[in-house]
Amino acid sequence: MKRIFFVLVTLMPLLVLAQNTTISRKSNEDRELAASHKAMIIPFEPKLYMSEIDQQINLETKMSAKEIKYKFRNGLNEELYKAFKFSKYNVLDLMEDTAKYKKEIENIYQFLAYDYQKVPNQENYKAPEKEKKDKKINKGQLVVETNSDARFMNAKITNGKLVPALYSNYKTDLFVFINELELKAAGSGNYDAYSVEKANRQIIVHYTIYTFDGKEINSGIATEEFDSELNVPKKIIEKHFSKIAATIVARLDKQLFPKK
Repeated sequence: MKRIFFVLVTLMPLLVLAQNTTISRKSNEDRELAASHKAMIIPFEPKLYMSEIDQQINLETKMSAKEIKYKFRNGLNEELYKAFKFSKYNVLDLMEDTAKYKKEIENIYQFLAYDYQKVPNQENYKAPEKEKKDKKINKGQLVVETNSDARFMNAKITNGKLVPALYSNYKTDLFVFINELELKAAGSGNYDAYSVEKANRQIIVHYTIYTFDGKEINSGIATEEFDSELNVPKKIIEKHFSKIAATIVARLDKQLFPKK
């Protein structure tokens, strides 16, 4: 019995080391695969910034509405850039040099259409499909039934030549479209005074990721709550946008490198 115990004690560190080495190897393999990709990060259109907290931010920081919007727009792209780089992807952020990429951004926007679709299940991701609305006649009137499932703003490319052209020009094979940014006030839509007082604010990022061949590989919303008293954009970006960026990258990883 003592011999068996001695053997187990002796082998245990080796087994743990072997297990950790396997885990590390898998992680390194994923990083090597990530390094074979290059992602382009396309910022949301300024008109697709929806905020219920700009007034509070202005009162504390004296930033104008335009300054607040562009601070968040730049900040979201920057945090995504950091998250992709941390995961060893090559990255091109179109907000890194706005003078250089301004025309390219505008060109991309003109070939985008947006559609509210059901939020995909990230556990078993399938790209959303265009929905057919049921039409019925009620007392001689046409009634279109709507679905109450959660929706997100999805980006659809209207020109099939757009992605191949971007791939050819920048060697980017992944295209991360930020479609909309929402900043919800504490207790938004909740009329219970106590709940409003205790509630957090919410960040909602709508996004779509396409591959170089035009396949929608991942899309949906990434959300994060933050303190209702936090009114400094820089702090919101550093503390909370970073988590949203990490979530989006993790979801892409899951699609590109599924675990067997």
